[in-house]
Amino acid sequence: MVRIGGLASGMDIDSLVKDLMKAERLPLDKLKQKKQILEWQRDDYRAMNTLLLDFRTQLTQMKLTTQYRARTVTSSDESRITATATSAASQASYSISKVTKLASAENWVTNGVGTVDSSKSLASQTSNFTAGLTWQKGAVGSSNLVGNGSTTGLKLDLAASDGETIKTDDLAKMSVKVNGVAYEVVSSTSFTTGKNQVHIDANGSLTFSNTVAAGATVKVNYITNNKVQTGSLADGAKSFQLNKKNIVADDFRLTVGGTDYSITSVDPATNVGQLSNGFGSINLTTGEITFNAAQTADTEIKAVYQQEYADFSISAYTSASGNEPVKENFLIESSESLNSVINRVNSSKAGVSMFFDSATGKISMMRTETGDFYDDPNTPERDYDISVTGDFASVTLGFSSAAKTHGENAAFVINGLSTTRHSNTFDLNGVNITLKKEFDDGTSASLSINNDGNKVFENIKSFVDKYNELIGKINGKTSEEKYRSYTPLTDEQREQLSDKQQELWEEKAKSGLLRRDSILTSALSSMRMKMYQPVSNNDINPLYNQLASIGITTTSNYLEGGKLEINEAKLKEAINNNPDAVEALFRGGSESAAEGEKGIIHRLYDSVNETMNKLKEKAGNSFSTNQQFALGRTLSDLDSRIGRFEERMIQVEDRYWRQFTAMEKAIQRSNEQSMFLMNQFGGGM
Repeated sequence: MVRIGGLASGMDIDSLVKDLMKAERLPLDKLKQKKQILEWQRDDYRAMNTLLLDFRTQLTQMKLTTQYRARTVTSSDESRITATATSAASQASYSISKVTKLASAENWVTNGVGTVDSSKSLASQTSNFTAGLTWQKGAVGSSNLVGNGSTTGLKLDLAASDGETIKTDDLAKMSVKVNGVAYEVVSSTSFTTGKNQVHIDANGSLTFSNTVAAGATVKVNYITNNKVQTGSLADGAKSFQLNKKNIVADDFRLTVGGTDYSITSVDPATNVGQLSNGFGSINLTTGEITFNAAQTADTEIKAVYQQEYADFSISAYTSASGNEPVKENFLIESSESLNSVINRVNSSKAGVSMFFDSATGKISMMRTETGDFYDDPNTPERDYDISVTGDFASVTLGFSSAAKTHGENAAFVINGLSTTRHSNTFDLNGVNITLKKEFDDGTSASLSINNDGNKVFENIKSFVDKYNELIGKINGKTSEEKYRSYTPLTDEQREQLSDKQQELWEEKAKSGLLRRDSILTSALSSMRMKMYQPVSNNDINPLYNQLASIGITTTSNYLEGGKLEINEAKLKEAINNNPDAVEALFRGGSESAAEGEKGIIHRLYDSVNETMNKLKEKAGNSFSTNQQFALGRTLSDLDSRIGRFEERMIQVEDRYWRQFTAMEKAIQRSNEQSMFLMNQFGGGM
């Protein structure tokens, strides 16, 4: 529509239409202001719900026995024994008259492995090991598979057609773990009932003695006869890197672009082998192949080779292993360093800690747990908790001739009872005792376990403070002043005010939106009533059946809305003299018991939950859609009304412009006619 703005009449039509529309928009502004008020109310309700949620978290903590059964332990001689106690510990005394032996861990120390640089590859240090180092030929592989809910169907990715097959005579050296649980690798599928076992055939197919859960992580460390590596060369490529290092020259096969190559000679000084037909060379130490001529794009390459490896295993009895030791198999590549091997042992589940002392050339291996876990009465000689197999550990590292120290159990007498423990720190009826040294001088060291009244007092005080904070904020909101003359600002009003003025105005406009709100005022009344109502159940002591009896009362200032205050001396007296009664008052009775039988915490929890549900029905939460709560449905209705009203305003504004445009056109025609007549009269004179 063409709008003509006062060219003929000389009137400011644009201003006239704007003024007329201001009057028309008054109902729309009212709707938008109403919507703004509802949104503020919704946010205030949700803020109250957040406060209640925070308080409910405190109530959840106060349901726990640990809040009322804090224990303190006093030792008569902390140089001999110390202890801590959990809430499960009863108030008691323990006397340890002697400690004849402290627990110690089994330890093996070798005679010395040689002048080895533990940071360099084992292959480079072979001649430095006193007992020598013998390598085997093959390839070490590692693969992660995913359980399929069956005993079969899992397979290693092997190029069997090129000789990359499992070394079936070395199955016992391999390792298979399902979600961290070790499986024994056996030579056939004739499994032992009740054991975790797995068989790997030459082609890499796995068969388990029991079903492997779908999605389980299956980690396999295995040995193959050869390693097969394929790839595609880039244009101009002059080298290719093998995945393994310290390559064995024998039986090395390389195929590039369909042509086969082998190693014709090896320079012992550089360990670099020359390839047949002058094609290039291979650094056997690093595994890098170098071509004498650049290769064309997408040339296919395949290498079939072996590497040097060794193996060993460590078995150890632990506190969790029962009658069977924990066993870990280790496959060692010659490119690894001694430090790397030691780190792998220490990070495994073998239950031992190993280190190499470069100053003496010795290796120490100690169990990570103290105590003696395996002493077979049917064996004349006492057995050790640790055992090793494999020449690498037994011979090269020297553990077969290592000096061995048995692990010992702690032996002591407590309250007249002679007993032992695997560790110097142990639990006794909720008391965690630590033996510090051996003694047998006729002087006992005693432990006294008592209720930690100060800790319980602080727990209850924290609860009361949280309750008072909640009461204060809810009471402040329901009694907030309402400024009825301050309504939400319209867009036009905002344009006339500075940011600071808008902020101050909205602060007044938001005030009192929950004044005397029925949900919140009833919540305050409910919590006050449940706090003061006496508790009556089988656990309660009639002398301590309400808060006032333990020194917690309402403040004298009624304007505070029922806040609590604590008589510290009276509450501490109740906690120290009758802690069970204090606990029963707060958390006695079950959650399903009758109202009068429930402890104060259970009652308040119910009241808070009920209020939170009402607030959610009224104002929802950040995850709610408008249709899920009352205010949201009203807001959706207002949005629809505002939308329809704005559409009507467009139509009204268009109507005004059509009317003024018609007026302008009429005036224009009148002016034209007048001009025509004047011209006619003027022309006749």
